[in-house]
Amino acid sequence: MKPQFTFDPPPVSPSMQAPGDTQIRQAWENRGMTVSRSPIPLVRLLLCSALVVTVSMGVRHGFGLWLQPITQAQNWSRETFAMAMAIQNITWGLVGIFSGMLADRFGAFRVLIGCAILYGLGLVGMALADTPLTFALTCGVLIGMAQAGTTYPVVYGVIGRNVGLERRSWAMGVAAAAGSFGQFLMVPVEGQLILQLGWQQALMVLGACCLLILPLAMGLREPPMGPANGVVRQQTIGQAIREAFGYRSFQWLMAGYFVCGFQVVFIGVHMPSYLKDRGLSPEVASYALALIGLFNVVGTYAAGALGQRMSKPRILSAIYLLRSVGIILFLLAPLSPTSVYLFSAFMGMLWLSTVPPTSAVIAQIFGVAHLSMLAGFVFISHQIGSFMGVWLGGLVYDRTGSYDVVWWCCIALGVFAGLANLPVREAPIQRQPVAA
Repeated sequence: MKPQFTFDPPPVSPSMQAPGDTQIRQAWENRGMTVSRSPIPLVRLLLCSALVVTVSMGVRHGFGLWLQPITQAQNWSRETFAMAMAIQNITWGLVGIFSGMLADRFGAFRVLIGCAILYGLGLVGMALADTPLTFALTCGVLIGMAQAGTTYPVVYGVIGRNVGLERRSWAMGVAAAAGSFGQFLMVPVEGQLILQLGWQQALMVLGACCLLILPLAMGLREPPMGPANGVVRQQTIGQAIREAFGYRSFQWLMAGYFVCGFQVVFIGVHMPSYLKDRGLSPEVASYALALIGLFNVVGTYAAGALGQRMSKPRILSAIYLLRSVGIILFLLAPLSPTSVYLFSAFMGMLWLSTVPPTSAVIAQIFGVAHLSMLAGFVFISHQIGSFMGVWLGGLVYDRTGSYDVVWWCCIALGVFAGLANLPVREAPIQRQPVAA
């Protein structure tokens, strides 16, 4: 009797299948083998993914609140703080490639455990650092490594392997929205911790909060990778990398993600100081960042849901172009708490809404076998942009006393990214059929 072949995700039309799904099914059927998967239950998967991203991204989004307290207490320039943040972002991107490889190979559980511990240690070290070098090593290197294993590339790899194509973009939108809710929830809390406890003790409290990721990682534990649980790899790591980097749509996605990193990290880190320099109270900056997080809950969820029905490259193009429009209106309007809150709400709708469509396009083009790794490569482009945005903001301010040049760089880059995403093709890449 011929063994039964099972595959958990509900069937979708051939044009919507992840690349290689049909060939993998046929190859195993031809060999007369039974292949079954026991994916993580959807509710548990989304809940644990959402909470991990809430903690990790919620802490990260509040770092701009520490710029002035730390630089004033340590008598450092803003460029010193900005350089540590830039190192954090580039470390996050570089290490993210390897954490993605490990998560694809061994599952996300071990990566999440190790990086959650690094997160706590990095925040405590950031509080105790008394020289620019130790600050760069803790805030920059340690926390950057921690974020590489506790944020989107690793979490989205788990989602991609356990959610069928017909709901994948939506599920990624839910996780991204959770990160935004973490920003809305935690940024005001972080501001109050600084006011009530002081900046050093506030960092130590956050370090303890990051250990909450440890029990959440248990909920994302996957069975060992291999044919026994339905995970079949058509390619080696090297083959997957060569294929992706030789594909023009992947290159355009990387270019667009560079712009995303430049814009959001410059605004997230430097806007609180920009507002204080212009005479607005510190509470305005805290509320502004919180509004970005609140409205991004809606924006990222909407982007993920729309990605199931509309062209994801067109969605990305619209997001980048609208960011440029929003920044232009913000700079031209008279600065007031009202204009800041309106700008924050508008940008919040577009803040992390690039993440679900970008990751879903990668999965749709190349499949999910190496999703965390390939998402890590795209993300390093994002982090190079983050490095440039946060460092250039500090450098330009120290040289000119103004952020105006960098604001206009954000506008020009947004237009470029909007155009760069137009030629992206989200159809599955054509490969040679798998030999039976």
